[in-house]
Amino acid sequence: MARDTEAKCRKCRRAGEKLFLKGDRCGSAKCGIVKRAYAPGAHGKKMSRGQSEYGIQLSAKQKIKRIYGILEKQFRRHFEEIAHKHGIAGDLLLGRLEMRLDNVVYRAGFASSRNQARQLTNHGLIKVNGRKVTIPSCEIKLGDVVSINKADKRYFKNIEQTIKNKKDFPSWISFDAGKMEAKITNIPSRDEIGINVDAQVVVEYYSR
Repeated sequence: MARDTEAKCRKCRRAGEKLFLKGDRCGSAKCGIVKRAYAPGAHGKKMSRGQSEYGIQLSAKQKIKRIYGILEKQFRRHFEEIAHKHGIAGDLLLGRLEMRLDNVVYRAGFASSRNQARQLTNHGLIKVNGRKVTIPSCEIKLGDVVSINKADKRYFKNIEQTIKNKKDFPSWISFDAGKMEAKITNIPSRDEIGINVDAQVVVEYYSR
């Protein structure tokens, strides 16, 4: 299976802003974009690129892929899933990405980053509707309940209290601190996703 091995801090520096790919580290002084706020590479400080229409579209696509931690083939597949649905294609694309299991695990506070959420899912530590699911890209549906596999407490015993004190849950997730369960109460809207990128230009990129 293909893997993205590029350093996460380089991705943020290439995007020119924090993408919060390394969890708590992104909020500290160790953040790569705080220490070196310029593009990576030998000529990063001098680099200045004009933004053509194609360049804007490509930049937006790359930024979304980096935020959600997915590669081109899978990203294209997500686009094809929503291409013929009714609605604004850009918003539908972001909504599909938000409903990935690894993203829901991250949004619920079970992981400090989407990368960590994928690891937890791959290792069988996440349940959907009471059943273990090991596919990070699995699409979560309205009404589904995501919880932790309490049979393995090596990780969760250290963050359980942190999760219970978490207050900034997305409005589309209802969290039960007693049961440590996150229920999907509605489909996230564009405003609720909070991704600073125009996904509609990605639709234009694939429609060329």
